[in-house]
Amino acid sequence: QVQLVESGGGLVQPGGSLRLSCAASGRTFSSCAMGWFRQAPGKEREFVAGITRSGGNTYYSDSVKGRFTISRDNAKNTVYLQMNSLKPEDTAVYYCAAQTRGLVVASVAFYDYWGQGTQVTVSS
Repeated sequence: QVQLVESGGGLVQPGGSLRLSCAASGRTFSSCAMGWFRQAPGKEREFVAGITRSGGNTYYSDSVKGRFTISRDNAKNTVYLQMNSLKPEDTAVYYCAAQTRGLVVASVAFYDYWGQGTQVTVSS
């Protein structure tokens, strides 16, 4: 079992920044690939970013590439999502997810554990 708790969401103006955190407990965090997903009202949950077990490789959706950065600290059992140059279309509930097979994939179905989500609202 892996328990995930996200934090750091909130209201920010367009062009602003936020850093999301996801604290993990339970199963060895460092054995899991991690992903960030988001879900806007009326839309399907979509992949935002992913990171391999060691943090050596990262992956991003085209919509956030160059603006968002995923990172992890295995000593602190935490994964982060630094979000810069935020746009209104980034407004969504953001979820972190753990993949126990250690593979970063964009599909929701391949992730084994999910956090409860944190709301990010980008608005002036």
